[in-house]
Amino acid sequence: MKVLKGQDILALGFMTFALFVGAGNIIFPPIVGLQSGPHVWMAALGFLITAVGLPVITVVALAKVGGAMDALSSPIGKVAGGILAAACYLAVGPLFATPRTATVSFEVGLAPLTGESPLALFLYSSVYFLLVFFISLYPGRLLDTVGRFLAPLKIIALAVLGIAAFALPAGDIGTATPEYVAAPFSQGFINGYLTMDTLGALVFGIVIVNAIRSRGVESPALITRYAIIAGMIAGVGLALVYVSLFRLGSGSHEVAAGAANGAAVLHAYVQHTFGSLGSGFLAVLISLACLVTAVGLTCACAEYFSRVLPLSYKTLVIILAVFSLFVSNLGLTKLIAFSIPVLTAIYPPCIVLVALSFCKDFWREQGRIVGPVMLVSFIFGLIDALKGA
Repeated sequence: MKVLKGQDILALGFMTFALFVGAGNIIFPPIVGLQSGPHVWMAALGFLITAVGLPVITVVALAKVGGAMDALSSPIGKVAGGILAAACYLAVGPLFATPRTATVSFEVGLAPLTGESPLALFLYSSVYFLLVFFISLYPGRLLDTVGRFLAPLKIIALAVLGIAAFALPAGDIGTATPEYVAAPFSQGFINGYLTMDTLGALVFGIVIVNAIRSRGVESPALITRYAIIAGMIAGVGLALVYVSLFRLGSGSHEVAAGAANGAAVLHAYVQHTFGSLGSGFLAVLISLACLVTAVGLTCACAEYFSRVLPLSYKTLVIILAVFSLFVSNLGLTKLIAFSIPVLTAIYPPCIVLVALSFCKDFWREQGRIVGPVMLVSFIFGLIDALKGA
């Protein structure tokens, strides 16, 4: 029976971690750290429960059913499950999340150096999605290209930033905003929920399982075991990154006073700590973080739709890369405006689906329980989406 070597398991964990850590994961915690002030660690605890706990639990749930979301959604029927799966793959794929990795990495990492002209965005996104296309063409090599090469580079860059956050704080911890004074844990919990990384975990499950199979492992029990280990490694990595970024934000009150978002906090900190090299370092870090996430999303979407559409995997990679390139040039503001209502509507039923997958042994007919509960959660999600639209 084929088993993974220790170095392969570690590379798998690094790959899983790298898939999750996109620009949003890097720029979001600093603003929470800045606004929570002396209550930063209580806010961090709430944040970690939903931003790390939910994605790891989702990876475990998918590992138990072979990594495919349609298998996880089978209790609600083939049609409803297919619609939910397609909506998730499209939302975190070519319609919103994949193009957003390009626009976020450009606006956070490169625009401060080149300016925000449409031509600069087009040139950057063209090179960006060309790289995504070439890496995604060979999903069987992801363990090597991402797990052994891109992920370690990403981890080194994040480690430099994380160590600096503790060793070289920009200043003392400032005062907290009123909402964090009143309920720091709840605010952190809600903000961690809003990262919506559970949707990413639902999509990445098949990528993780296929990476394991690319090494010749066919035993379902071993695939489940390795996927769970990979999820745990990714969870530890995510927690360490978030903790360091919370510390970075909490100590940046003097250099980033009045910052509107995490990107501004990061820019202020790296400029203060690393000087003129700070912007270049941040540009490399953000671009690398987004590139790996975009590759994972493209591979996952192409893999899924190649099973439900009469198109080959490589053809779908081309279509997805070109379409994502087009959408990314709409600009970050428009992408966020379109994506938030859709993601808000489909996120609650996805969480319910994952949670109920661990309870399937408690009832005879899963569909009678899972379907109605998911419908109710979707209605509440839809109401929230309409409120925020």
